[in-house]
Amino acid sequence: MLKKITALFPIWAIVFSITTYLQPSIVVDFKSWIIPLLILIMFCMGITLKVDDFKRVLKKPKIIALTVALQFLIMPLAAFVISKLFNLSDELLVGMVLVGAVSGGTASNVIAYLAKADVALSITMTIVSTLLSILITPYLTLLYVGQTVPVPAFSMLLSILKIVFVPVVVGIILNHFFHKYIEKRHDLFAFFSIISIVFIIGIIIGLNQSKIATIALPLMLAIMLHNFSGLLSGYYISKLFGYSKKECKTVAIEVGMQNSGLAVVLSMKYFTALSALPGAIFSIWHNISGSIIAGYWSKEDEH
Repeated sequence: MLKKITALFPIWAIVFSITTYLQPSIVVDFKSWIIPLLILIMFCMGITLKVDDFKRVLKKPKIIALTVALQFLIMPLAAFVISKLFNLSDELLVGMVLVGAVSGGTASNVIAYLAKADVALSITMTIVSTLLSILITPYLTLLYVGQTVPVPAFSMLLSILKIVFVPVVVGIILNHFFHKYIEKRHDLFAFFSIISIVFIIGIIIGLNQSKIATIALPLMLAIMLHNFSGLLSGYYISKLFGYSKKECKTVAIEVGMQNSGLAVVLSMKYFTALSALPGAIFSIWHNISGSIIAGYWSKEDEH
């Protein structure tokens, strides 16, 4: 029964998204739930992982380096080119570039888990790109926008510790001691994760309903194309390098899904409210597209 429910989660995500767009009052009071729900998802992921999974991943520095290179080369460049193609205003271009210049977000770890990709690899990639973004993001912003943007390094590291590291480690420890009991309940943890991510998407849409209503079609198409350029290049370039389907899925998700929340914060602080719009919409779109892709990939047989 749980497997059937989880298999349909892209549909739940879309239905709940439409519902919360039409009736944002259902979810706006749950804004404070976003981080606790992310922590719950990370715990559900951690409890299905072992220390050996991370030991295995650390033996693959080349794929981590490839993913980080793709993320910081393709995403900001694609954002810049797409913005010019769609003739977006300078303020929107800034917002698009910031989405491209930040690191991978925790949403990529969730989607990797739901897509049956390599979760340990996804988490490692996110941590590496986050640490590097402290140095790289300001220079990428300077290159494409002409202004350096200080990245809040310490608060980012605290977020990663609180939202990703601690719940995953607690989950791994519990899995180590209660493995036989937990192994039989993997479907239950996947179910909790799906309910949580669907609710998070709904909250984000409810909170941004007024912004969504004002989006012009070119901006929406630009954001979708930006997301797809990361997903497709991540998948096919890693495939070109001879990586397995599971690894290609992981790279695609990591490259295509950005820390758009950070892009919103940086846009608001150093540019304008309008510059924050691409990041806010990207937050919504990449969760929906990621859910659809994860739903498709989770049904595929691994090769």
